[in-house]
Amino acid sequence: MGKNTGKNKGIQTIMILAIILLLPGFLYVVLNRTGMANSYSTLPIFGQKEVPGTTHRKWGRDIMDTIYHQVPNMSFINYDGKPVELFGKDSAITVVHLFYSRDKSFSTTMINSLNKISGEFRHNKMIKFYSVSVDTTYDTPDVLKNYIKNIDPSDKRWYFVSKPNSDIFKFAKDGLLQDALATADVNNPFVVGSSYVLIDTKRRIRGFYDITMKKEAERLSDEIKLLVVEEIRNHPPKIETK
Repeated sequence: MGKNTGKNKGIQTIMILAIILLLPGFLYVVLNRTGMANSYSTLPIFGQKEVPGTTHRKWGRDIMDTIYHQVPNMSFINYDGKPVELFGKDSAITVVHLFYSRDKSFSTTMINSLNKISGEFRHNKMIKFYSVSVDTTYDTPDVLKNYIKNIDPSDKRWYFVSKPNSDIFKFAKDGLLQDALATADVNNPFVVGSSYVLIDTKRRIRGFYDITMKKEAERLSDEIKLLVVEEIRNHPPKIETK
């Protein structure tokens, strides 16, 4: 029995060594073929999309190209009177929402919630926030400056902007995919969408966060972080070599 026991142990040792040597390669092939390699949590992409029929290679596989809805660039006037662009030359993750200063209820809630979120990301230069007024005639830079007198957005990359003589409603509907329209109600002259819009560095919409629902502001904060991770994964820092 001693010889058989030794022989069995020898066979077991060989099998274990074979598994250790072959398993990594086997797992790599399986993961690569099933498309599970380098997978991680990601956010959806909203809006219409087109498939042109072309492909590109990623991780050794051919992937169909997709053209996604992009938010168009827009030039605004900031509360300090300076011109700003929604998407400047630097790549940034952007949070946008609609408001108007004469709205003392709903818009105030949007601003107060965003004040907390923007404060959380004040040290992250990848994140920008835009509060876009739909009241383009009334909300001049002086009005907006007075409107935010109890808020200091200057160190948060937070812009309170308007666009005189523009079709802001078309931009809201076609670009941000948000409802916005003027009404005949003197007390409530505008109806605007109730969501923050999260936009990635490619100007694609990655999330809507309805402020009328509980914990949506918290979800926005969490998904900003998730999008930051995605951007870093897709654009890892380059290491200089001498």
